[in-house]
Amino acid sequence: MRNKSLFFFLLLVTATAAFAQTGTVLRSPDAKIQFNLFVTDGSISYTVSYKGKEVVRRSVMGVDDWQTGLTCYAVRSQSKDTWWTPVYGERSRVRDRYQAKIFSFRKKSGSRQTMQVEVRAYNEGLAFRYSFPKSSSGPATVSIRKDFTAFELPEDTRVWFTDHAQGIYRLLPLNKWPSQAERPLTVELKNGLYAVLAEAEVVNYCRTKFMLDPAQPNTIACSMYDPVVLPTPAATPWRVIMIAQKPTELLANNDLLLNLNPPCAIKNTSWIKPGKVMREITLSTGGAKALVDFAAKRHLQYIHFDAGWYGHEYDTAADATRVSVDPKRNPVNDLDMQEVIRYAKQKGVGVFLYVNQIALAKQLDALLPLYQKWGVAGIKFGFVNVGSFKWTQWLHDAVKKCARYQLMVDIHDEYRPTGFSRTYPNLLTQEGIRGNEEMPDANNNTILPFTRFLAGAADYTICYYHRPELKPNLAATQNARVLKTTSGHQMALSVVYYSPLQFMYWYDRPEDSQDEPELEFFDRVPTVWDDTKVLDGAIGQYVTIARRSGNEWFVGSITNNDARDIKINCSFLAPGKKYMASVYYDDPASPVRTRMSIKRIPVDASTVLDAPLRPSGGQAIWIRPVK
Repeated sequence: MRNKSLFFFLLLVTATAAFAQTGTVLRSPDAKIQFNLFVTDGSISYTVSYKGKEVVRRSVMGVDDWQTGLTCYAVRSQSKDTWWTPVYGERSRVRDRYQAKIFSFRKKSGSRQTMQVEVRAYNEGLAFRYSFPKSSSGPATVSIRKDFTAFELPEDTRVWFTDHAQGIYRLLPLNKWPSQAERPLTVELKNGLYAVLAEAEVVNYCRTKFMLDPAQPNTIACSMYDPVVLPTPAATPWRVIMIAQKPTELLANNDLLLNLNPPCAIKNTSWIKPGKVMREITLSTGGAKALVDFAAKRHLQYIHFDAGWYGHEYDTAADATRVSVDPKRNPVNDLDMQEVIRYAKQKGVGVFLYVNQIALAKQLDALLPLYQKWGVAGIKFGFVNVGSFKWTQWLHDAVKKCARYQLMVDIHDEYRPTGFSRTYPNLLTQEGIRGNEEMPDANNNTILPFTRFLAGAADYTICYYHRPELKPNLAATQNARVLKTTSGHQMALSVVYYSPLQFMYWYDRPEDSQDEPELEFFDRVPTVWDDTKVLDGAIGQYVTIARRSGNEWFVGSITNNDARDIKINCSFLAPGKKYMASVYYDDPASPVRTRMSIKRIPVDASTVLDAPLRPSGGQAIWIRPVK
């Protein structure tokens, strides 16, 4: 028996020594992505490659108290290949397929607590996290103050950098960043590959941004917002490395973040109904009813009461349980909310209410049952606190509470998603984007699909009429927010930009519309999809996306500030079937004041459409089968 025990001990020592020297390899199901983990002198490091090309050079792993003096005492393998059906999404079915290894570590000092490093290799990229199992003899909590995870990238790498969620993107090298980088961070490697550094399932944790490592060239380090203390069992958010040969593949693979979150936790989801929405800015009964009529006419599913309906949103004394309109918004104060909700329901239109963080933090538990009683469809959270451990927990708990009262949610301002809508799909969308509140140019808009939209849905707030030639009073207003893109560009955004709750006609009013013929596209375009194809694109230049709802396809193409001639290959259509394409395009010669024209073209899977795009322009297409 002694000889047998000695044999197994020597075998374990030999295996551990070999592991420390050579590392352990994990490959994606298609074997293109390779992850190597090393334990050397008690420290963990890793490398990542794609088809033999470097993506991440040897870089450190670990969190504080778990970066040195470690021993790997077990390695367990897993694999998964399943399909799941989201409540809504960019696709009606999502594949979750990966190979995984779970590495178990203990400290050489003899501590009884263990740490596991779980690594998943998908065809779309890699993800890993640190977890701390619950132990009867170990500590009841784990405290994490610093994440030592690093990403050493090959020389001459460039990134699409912005330092806040609604900021402007710039293509920068790995030196002299002005500040920390927002997530996700899209990376262009000199070897021609593209990668994205992101995080998933940031629910009971703090936000982590990226910064340059001051001591290691070409290395990106993690910057936690603040310390976290978690009861065991506990896990950090996933650190994600998406990898692709073309930027279009990044967007096509953005289900990866959803796959890294738990399945839907809401048993009955029949009340969760995505749709199009327009905001009500008069805060009056008459104005709201006129908007309801417009919504019903133009096939919008919701109206939204903006800030001011319960007083000034920054007034700490404002009471969001009652209607008391800010006199600067409507001095008459004649808003009858119950009458508007009744009238809207009669017309098949739902109502969303805006509530600022100040009132939410103070009154949330009183507001939710009250709004359910009123018949409110959902809430738009305004100016939420983001980043910290405390407020990240609060925000996701608030979404969970909304689900109990069958209230949908739109989170505005700096919040960026990490896949939580898979678990709680009542969180339809969120801002965290430089959208039409800032009236960005077309260059900005052609960067967003390959950066911000990799994280998930975004409430960009599409506009249509907000330009001086259509609203003469704008020209006389100093510093007016006016569109810097064409009508065709804004129309195409309703397809290019995914948001289950899609705000339409932002800054516009019903009287701005003259029933222009091209509005039939806005009338018919859905907000959620059965399939999505990213047909073509280049970061900061142009993009074309086709999305299917039932047996109809909708296609959106946008260019940057430059004119561009592109081609749209219709091979995504079902072979052997005939279709009719309605093309909505910018036309300076159009008699319509929005300078839009429509042409009808028979198409099939062999058709290649020419799409000449004007500077800052775009084009939208509605394709339906010929009966």
